Amino acid sequence: MQSENSPISPGRSWYEDSCGERATYPTLDGDRTVDVAIVGGGFCGLSTALHLAANGTQVALIEAHRFGDGASGRNGGQMGSGQRGDLLDLEKQMGFERSKALWDMAEDAKSSLLGIADQFGFDADYQPGQLSPLHRKRFEADTREEVEILNGRYNYDAVEYVEAEDMAQRLGSNAYFGGTADRGTGHIHPMKYLIGLARAAEKSGAHLLENTAATGIEKNGQFQLSTTHGTITADRVVLALNGYHEDFTPELASHVMPIQSFIGATVPLDKDTGVLPGGEAVDDSRFVVRYFRKSKDNRLLFGGREAYGKSRPGDIEKAIRRQITEIYPQLATTEITHAWGGNVAITMPRLPYVRELQPGLWTAGGFSGHGVMMSNFTGRMIAEHFVGKSDRIELLKELKISGFPGGTLFRHPLKILALTWYAMLDRI
Repeated sequence: MQSENSPISPGRSWYEDSCGERATYPTLDGDRTVDVAIVGGGFCGLSTALHLAANGTQVALIEAHRFGDGASGRNGGQMGSGQRGDLLDLEKQMGFERSKALWDMAEDAKSSLLGIADQFGFDADYQPGQLSPLHRKRFEADTREEVEILNGRYNYDAVEYVEAEDMAQRLGSNAYFGGTADRGTGHIHPMKYLIGLARAAEKSGAHLLENTAATGIEKNGQFQLSTTHGTITADRVVLALNGYHEDFTPELASHVMPIQSFIGATVPLDKDTGVLPGGEAVDDSRFVVRYFRKSKDNRLLFGGREAYGKSRPGDIEKAIRRQITEIYPQLATTEITHAWGGNVAITMPRLPYVRELQPGLWTAGGFSGHGVMMSNFTGRMIAEHFVGKSDRIELLKELKISGFPGGTLFRHPLKILALTWYAMLDRI
């Protein structure tokens, strides 16, 4: 296992060692005035910067470390379909019309993600297909119903129900029951995508600044964003911090909760292992989702270990190996070359938290496992709203996102208690 860490996340990732040239960007040196200031250099912040700059807006984006050091450069790389919330529950809560609008938004997010890569000519190792196997047979009836609804009134025919025997062949494992196969989505190399997105934003005219941390924000006519290396004055500010907001505002602290997630990468597998012969990504039905896929050079990239406190757990590799072996016992002694992790962010309903906290001050985060496509597209929608192209972002702004209970003192302990309980239910 690699021992080198990023400044904010444990373990050096395989993505860092396979992404090719990773550009560096300057640090803010003195004060600056722009139309829009963005805090956070992940998918959401860079997408916002790209689409604003492409429309002639003067924008500066600051990142406390390097682009890619947070979740956007270190995640599972899976795009998925729809929103993170359960489709049947969403429809019951908000009705078909709004649920369908959220589904269509996610479909547009897929097209936008791949379209940006095509437009700016960068390769993110896209591979099609996603399997969602069931670890409990009792989930079968609801899953079949969801497939029928998607094929019918949602007009999405790329997903099908897969019986247990077929699922075992597609996975190369008998560890699951049936599940779904989705031909309409896929997976990417997230660091390669982030590198390409940053280059596209800079090429479009955005001012990108690394190693520049925000330290505070005030409004006196315009916003004064103070940083470790100067002050940025702007008419509007976007806080695209997600799992690294460090309680920057009370609203973020109460609505967007960081949790730690971890991934391991094996050596390239022999072709006769039978693992994922079709090359799909996988996310299973556990509360603590096990998500895995093969890289283009045939490594197994496997995630599933989580931690809910603020301290970094020890021996990530051991925990990941145990989970791999439960599904693929033939890989029990396969070398794991990298094990890494970092913060992702969730909300109570597992839907994005997008708000205008005060006139001109926006925030977006809590993508809850669907950040690869939805964080990118959310940035695009915020930018299009700013330049008067579209108000589609209002659909996310209007979502009812309740805060985490417990207040400042008890919020994190209650989170740990609740998530640990659900993780235990996965095991029993």
